This record gives sequence, C-alpha cells and structure tokens, in this order.
Amino acid sequence: MTDEGCSDVTSALKSNPSHLRELDLSGNNLGDSGVKNLSDLLMNPQFKLEKLQLRYCYMTDEGCSDVTSALKSNPSHLRELDLSVNKLGNTGVKNLSDLLMNPQFKLEKLHLYRCRITEKQSLILTSALKSNPSHLRELDLNWNNLGDSGVKNLSDLLMNPQFKLEKLHLYDCGITDVSSLTQSLTNSKALQFLKELDLSDNEIGDSKQRLRDELRDSNCVLRVDEDRLANFRIDRISIKV
Repeated sequence: MTDEGCSDVTSALKSNPSHLRELDLSGNNLGDSGVKNLSDLLMNPQFKLEKLQLRYCYMTDEGCSDVTSALKSNPSHLRELDLSVNKLGNTGVKNLSDLLMNPQFKLEKLHLYRCRITEKQSLILTSALKSNPSHLRELDLNWNNLGDSGVKNLSDLLMNPQFKLEKLHLYDCGITDVSSLTQSLTNSKALQFLKELDLSDNEIGDSKQRLRDELRDSNCVLRVDEDRLANFRIDRISIKV
C-alpha cells in the first residue's frame, strides 16, 4: 500500500471509528504523507485503538511526529505501539518522549527495533519513561546504537520501584559493559518482574559472567552470544521457572 491507499483506509475508518482495537499497517510504503492521514484519525476521541503497528512504513521524523502528536490528544486507550524500522530522527524521538511523559498514556509495549536511535536520543527516551514508568512491560530497542551510556541510563530507570519491566530487548546495541545493568538488578526489585533480557550480538566480555551470576536465582531468561563466530549461537539460560 502507498500513501494513497492509506488515505482511503483512514477515510473509511473515520466514518465508523468506535469499534476497532488493533491496526497493523506494517510493511507498507505509507511514507510521511500517508501517516499524516492516519494521524487525523488517531485524534478522534471515538477512535479507541489499543494496538498500533507501523513497522517498516518508510516514516521519517516528520511522520513519527505526526503520529505522536495525534496520540497526545487521545492517549488513554493505546497499550502497544510499534514504530520499528523507521527513521525517527531527533524530532521524532523528542515528540515520542513527550508522549511517553503523559500520565494518561498507559503504554504497556513499546517496539523501537532498528530506529537508528543514538546514545543521546536514548537518554531523552529513558528520561521520559522515568516520569511515567508504571505501565510499561516490554521495551524493544534492538539494533539501535545505544552504547554503554545508553544502557547506563536504562539501568538507572530499572532502579525505579514503579518500573516493572518484564521484557528488555537490547540485541546488537553496541554494548561492551553491563556492569551498571548488573548493579541495578542487584540493588533493586527489578528481578521480581524481569523475565526476559536479550543482550545478543553485543561484545560484553567479562562483565557477562557477573550478570549471569546475578540472574542465576531469578526467573529471568538471559539471551547472550556464547560464540559470535559460530553462526551467532544463542545461549538461553532458564532458571527457576
């Protein structure tokens, strides 16, 4: 589907918006113009969408800003948002962060896989989550260049007793040291809730063993690469189900 097809779909939904709960437009060439028409629909208070998937829709920061700005005016129903494989840019990340700070926005699942998020942008996102932490259960930041400082900011967030995250995905995020993450898990109640932690395809080296030891008596499944040269073999540790 192109932007024209998206316009037809959203125009039809405008005439009968109240029942739809899930909308998946992933893998379509909507572009920023197509997403703009969708944004007009998202602002409708009768549109009580709970799950919105816009993965790989050729959006830039302009399209992301339109979506998040629309959701600001009608935030209370959405529980899952997927903006993966779109180029959010600085403006898109800033507008998304503003939305995340809204106390009426009770998002449970946020997917931002391969959105080209930088360390600086991850700081903006985590700062926003700190102000409204209690509802989020899944956070997917796979394939973003968070680096060690980005993980440090996430680790600070995990220390918040209101942040009850169950799944944290950090595949291929340029991480080399998980000491801060391990310390946060050690000194907080995060492991009471965390069930899945994915650190695959990161060169975390020696700090991996301490993290593994910390998780040994928890119910968390750790995914890490034991040998990155052996077809990226994944080591799953399931402890105390």
